[in-house]
Amino acid sequence: MSKVTTSLKAALLGACALAAALVPQAQAQDVTTLKISHFLPPHHGIHRDFIEPWARELEKRTDGTVKVEVHPVNTAFGNVARQMDQVRGGVVDIAHGLAGIPRGRLPRSSVMDLPFLTTSADSASKTMWDLYKEGLIAEDYEGVKPLALHCHNPGQFATISRPVEKPEDLRGLRLRTPSPAISDMVSFLGGTPVGMPPTEVYESLQKGVIDGTVFPWDAMGAFRLNEVVKHHADAKAYTTCFFFVMNQESYDKLPANVQKAIDETSGDALVGKFGAWWNAWDEAGKQDAIKRGNNLITFTDAQRDEWRTYLKPVIEGYLDGLEKEGVANARAIYNRAQELTAKHEGR
Repeated sequence: MSKVTTSLKAALLGACALAAALVPQAQAQDVTTLKISHFLPPHHGIHRDFIEPWARELEKRTDGTVKVEVHPVNTAFGNVARQMDQVRGGVVDIAHGLAGIPRGRLPRSSVMDLPFLTTSADSASKTMWDLYKEGLIAEDYEGVKPLALHCHNPGQFATISRPVEKPEDLRGLRLRTPSPAISDMVSFLGGTPVGMPPTEVYESLQKGVIDGTVFPWDAMGAFRLNEVVKHHADAKAYTTCFFFVMNQESYDKLPANVQKAIDETSGDALVGKFGAWWNAWDEAGKQDAIKRGNNLITFTDAQRDEWRTYLKPVIEGYLDGLEKEGVANARAIYNRAQELTAKHEGR
């Protein structure tokens, strides 16, 4: 064998070895890692039934070229007040957070918090998403790409010693409230609203710092509050809404097939799932209260209409406040929310 042939073979072997060594590196470089953050524990339904499956479905649809890391509350990215800042700043690619925290951050979206507006997570979520698609609340989400906006099933008045059936029953009670709109309602009815994180409510009820709380059934079970309250007025009094949003630049940099996979698993297709999810999550909290022998009061449609009429000054005052803060179309948002809710509830 000639020296030239031997040298050629050696060069070819060397090239093959180099190519083989570079293949894993090239493959590794082709994998895109997306970070999702949220503020709930891994055992919560939002993590278990929604975010984790959504992440794995995205990985599956992109044939493993996308890897999704989920960072819940027990991580450095889990602070509820920082979710929107993290995604806007590119610290994470996608975030799930509460629209009302920090308070005043998403003022147009807060119209959904007004009392006795909706009767289900399904209608509330679809209404919220329609308001975004129609452009009425889109300004709240500049710089991010909403993948879903959704709301929980309307909540209840849960109290230690006094059952709530009439507006005057709230007089003198100290209640933990979830949003400015519900705080305004409690104040108008003669109660004292108290703001605090959900994790502090159990101890505050136990020690008598507060007399009750305003929460959906899911939270009543998740935070063991049925142990310390005795009366549940299932009034469907209010809802609180959430965002699931992506950093726009992160989305724009993705290959077209990945963008397509995100679009197909988000938007209308995703928003339509929250009604059934919240019903399942709420059922556990409700059954726990029943097992404990707690007093359950369910409001009729007529009662809800009476409360809504009684609370009209609160609703008008809240809309006045939004207009003074620069939300010129506050009333248009509320009026459209009423129309969309009626449509989605078949009224």
